[in-house]
Amino acid sequence: MNDQHDSLLIRALRGERTERRPVWMMRQAGRYLPEYRAVRAATTFLELCKTPDLAAEVTVQPVDLVGVDAAIIFSDILVVPEAMGMHLVVEEGKGGPRFPEPLRNPAAIGNLGRGVTGSLRFVFDAIAETKRRLAGRVPVIGFAGAPLTLAAYMVEGQGSKNFDTFKSFLFANPEATHRLFDALAAELIEYLKGQIDAGANMLQLFDTWAGVLPEAEYREFGLRHASTVLRAVREAAPDVPFLYFPKGVRSYDGFAGCGASGFGIDWQTSMTRAAAELPEEFALQGNLDPTILMTDPVTITERTHAMMALVPETRAYVANLGHGILPTVPVDNARAFIEAAKGYRPG
Repeated sequence: MNDQHDSLLIRALRGERTERRPVWMMRQAGRYLPEYRAVRAATTFLELCKTPDLAAEVTVQPVDLVGVDAAIIFSDILVVPEAMGMHLVVEEGKGGPRFPEPLRNPAAIGNLGRGVTGSLRFVFDAIAETKRRLAGRVPVIGFAGAPLTLAAYMVEGQGSKNFDTFKSFLFANPEATHRLFDALAAELIEYLKGQIDAGANMLQLFDTWAGVLPEAEYREFGLRHASTVLRAVREAAPDVPFLYFPKGVRSYDGFAGCGASGFGIDWQTSMTRAAAELPEEFALQGNLDPTILMTDPVTITERTHAMMALVPETRAYVANLGHGILPTVPVDNARAFIEAAKGYRPG
């Protein structure tokens, strides 16, 4: 059941004409907010993710402080492989999340835990607590990382410019890679359905590293297994919008059958081309370069309005950045982006 059926975001994602375009920001609950940093100073990143009251507190902050039209639950995509048995270390300011014992042996795939959704109840509890605190003001967005992106971290061991270790594993062990992606997809389906049961009104599947593979391999591995997740969750909850964000893909041709109800468009992609390649019935989201928020309110407003003008009025669209907000963005500039999006009127 979608208890935010009449909210601006959900109406827009259904393709209804709305009084204005909705707007939120990826990574909107985070380090650019002093209030977030105050909470974070008293705990570790993973403890914050795993403490529902604290996760709900920082999830709601950007609704109160910058006026976004949705609250995306504070969590991390890597809690899923952690629940499957991988040791996850997150030390902000020290190179990002990492797996000290990465998955490098195809035989190790069989040792990964299965049916781990019960170990992720802290996310569901955080969603429920966020819903309670918001009291219907805005929808709550749930999310997960796509199989390709999770596997890239699991095999590489950490973020990487080129993911050479992961890519060489995939090229050398295609059957094992498919087994790994199958295992991840099965867990993600149940995890995302659990988020819906907890109260998530919209979902987003982040495929941050979709662009690291050649197009043929991305479609064989990345898009194929992301589609498994998208289709299964949409079949279980057809009234919950589910957006796919494949960062860095070269073309959206052929994506219409992947199961998503819409697509996040990254800042390196032409919105006009994405709109032409994706059929009209699919919602679009994005795609402002996050660095623009490092400029000034006038520039932010001009660039936001120019971005929004590229999307036909008849198209379901959500204003957003083309990747996560940078932690050094001034709060006033984040607010300027939200206000610019809210103030945009076509023509």
